Amino acid sequence: MDTTPTELLALARSGARLSDAQLRALATASTAAPTPALLDCARALTLAGHGHLVGHSRKVFIPVTRLCRNVCGYCSFASSPQALPQAFLSVDEVLQIAHAGAAAGCREALFTLGEKPELRYRAAREALHALGHETTVDYVAALAERVFSETGLLPHINAGNLTVAEFAHLRPHAASMGIMLESAASRLSERGQAHWNCPDKEPAARLATLAAAGQAGVAMTSGILIGIGETPAERVEALLALRAIHERHGNLQEVIVQNFRAKARTPMAHASEPTLAEHAWTIAMARLVFGASMSIQAPPNLRAGELQTLIDAGVNDWGGISPVTIDHVNPEAAWPELEQLANETRACGGELVERLALAPAFAREAGRWTEGEMRKAVLRSCDAAGWAREDSWLAGADMKPAPAQAQWVLSATHPAPSAGIADILARAAGGEVLDEHAIAALFTARAADFAAVVHAADRLRVRLVGDSVSYVRNCNINYTNICTHRCGFCAFAKSHAASTLRGPAYVLDADAVAERAHEAWQRGAREVCMQGGIHPHYDGNTYLGLTRAVKAIAPDMHIHAFSPLEVLHGARTLGLSIDDYVLRLREAGLGTLPGTAAEILDDEVRALICADKLNTQEWLEVMRAAHRAGIRSTATIMFGHVDTPLHWARHLLHVRALQAETGGFTEFVPLPFVHMESPLWHKGLARSGPTLRESILMHAVARIVFGELIPNIQTSWVKMGREGAALCLRAGANDLGGTLMYESITRAAGGSHGGLMDDDDMRAIAASAGRPLRRRTTTYAYLSDDQPRAANPAPALLAS
Repeated sequence: MDTTPTELLALARSGARLSDAQLRALATASTAAPTPALLDCARALTLAGHGHLVGHSRKVFIPVTRLCRNVCGYCSFASSPQALPQAFLSVDEVLQIAHAGAAAGCREALFTLGEKPELRYRAAREALHALGHETTVDYVAALAERVFSETGLLPHINAGNLTVAEFAHLRPHAASMGIMLESAASRLSERGQAHWNCPDKEPAARLATLAAAGQAGVAMTSGILIGIGETPAERVEALLALRAIHERHGNLQEVIVQNFRAKARTPMAHASEPTLAEHAWTIAMARLVFGASMSIQAPPNLRAGELQTLIDAGVNDWGGISPVTIDHVNPEAAWPELEQLANETRACGGELVERLALAPAFAREAGRWTEGEMRKAVLRSCDAAGWAREDSWLAGADMKPAPAQAQWVLSATHPAPSAGIADILARAAGGEVLDEHAIAALFTARAADFAAVVHAADRLRVRLVGDSVSYVRNCNINYTNICTHRCGFCAFAKSHAASTLRGPAYVLDADAVAERAHEAWQRGAREVCMQGGIHPHYDGNTYLGLTRAVKAIAPDMHIHAFSPLEVLHGARTLGLSIDDYVLRLREAGLGTLPGTAAEILDDEVRALICADKLNTQEWLEVMRAAHRAGIRSTATIMFGHVDTPLHWARHLLHVRALQAETGGFTEFVPLPFVHMESPLWHKGLARSGPTLRESILMHAVARIVFGELIPNIQTSWVKMGREGAALCLRAGANDLGGTLMYESITRAAGGSHGGLMDDDDMRAIAASAGRPLRRRTTTYAYLSDDQPRAANPAPALLAS
């Protein structure tokens, strides 16, 4: 077994899990001081797991009761009935605090209270009875429900030791809960020690509570309190006990390493506080115990002016910061102003990011840790990485981009990016094929890192395709919205004879499709894009018939039609191989394939959003067959629902690999998820689409990942809106897609931008990005702007 500190640190840095014995040996060897090597290893693990992002939760503290049956030697929060005007805050008082927090932009309500005071005080029992409750837990559940329903704040409940049944009672009304282990040293419960006369501070009871939370599926915050009489070795034992719980149940969302602060009028008022070096050593040991992915927290108000050391030791989260209420547990230590904290964190090499009451890794799995309306609220409040959404922009909605986000795109100068992002960009610029983790890191870029990514993408765009913004005059024809598949994200597809707010089920026959194509030709369109649902009566001949009908009425019209799902359906219904069927489509007049039905090319995601649809390899094989037949195609991604940056990275790598093999993709088209009418969103199973930052990054990162392999990156004005599309043109995109005319899929999903965009509209978007506009063919041959349209005035569009 590796036993020297150098060997153990090298093992930890490699990502290996150190055993309990190895960690004890490392602790014994390093307790004299937080050696540079120990801190360096902890910092490296933190950067590997969290990058340079440092979290915080904007919260309001609600001190439900200050009565407690424990008498901790260091606590100034707990009081007696005689010293308080009332045993519990009233419902109105709680709501008043919560509303003030919501008005100040808080997202979390932290319920702070003493431990089951009704077991000690008659006054508590009588107060609860007057409030209509038997126990403190019952009252807190009722309060959390009211606060959530009336303010939207996500409750985080610290209610002390609880049973599985009590956790189950609270779970529907909380995003997360917490209990500090503080210490695993039972001797601290002896007379004269910090936990004397504190029955609920017995380590076995605290650990049993954390295990009960795991059984009940509750995400927990826990941690240790250092400097209350424990030894360094006992701190490590406490961390190991917490790790054992987490490895059994997976429910520790964050571990706090909090330093004791001596408080007047407490038994430990004159006790020595832990030094900064001790604190740093303990944080570093916590990082090595839990590894790169765990969120390690230390309260910044208890180490004012010393944040650099905490970050260097392995901290990646500052915990809850309230702009409204004091720290009721440490009232002597004022919260830092959030702007000040952001500046100090940046000076320490970090970037302050807001999170929810559920830590980012747990918010990404909200379906596991929350339920009902709470789950819905968490998903609707977070981005793909699990952080709080940073603005109110929504894909497909008639909303202008947030000025702060746009500034990072438009400004010519920015601070230097973090070392990690700078390294990834340099490797990509040098021709390296990035792996999925490096690509995922680019998708999490913020502030200066975000600016570095989008500007690198735009410089590459200039080099590859120049400044012209291209577009095609085309017409979308969605010939039926009846579909046998039930994709959770889709608001377009209807069952047979369905009737909804967005319109009834319909079918356009070949003659109707041909009529629309003819009209589009008269209006100047040179491409018709045809897609529809998988109608139960359709077979491969249906798609061949639609193609021939359009070619018969408009022989020179380019037909861009049929998703890989439709191609696969057509081949199977005729008993043909995919290769044979795409040859028949080509002979009938098919020009190119749209790259839709891709959604996310990762079967983990597809199992959640489109389980009965074609899988990743089937989509790729249809595209491979089309490219073999000389039929080129687009490639798309539909993102921002249940996916994560790692899924996006895998998608890009699948597309990149196929392009390197066939060269058949003409362009890549990011399609932000439009959530408004999506069944998956209404059921509380999906996020509210990507954020603006994520949407812009999808264009930029795709440009960087694909490089010369796919020179054209298209931005969808239908999804992004005019202003959003213009920003994407400054972030690596070079194409605006088509004029559409009859687009209906996005409108069915609740989008506001579907319909028709004419040449002047396209020119205005390009001009707002400071770029000239050029018309192209489907396969990116430029056309002269003075090519004539129809000789006669075009008729009005048919009703759609």
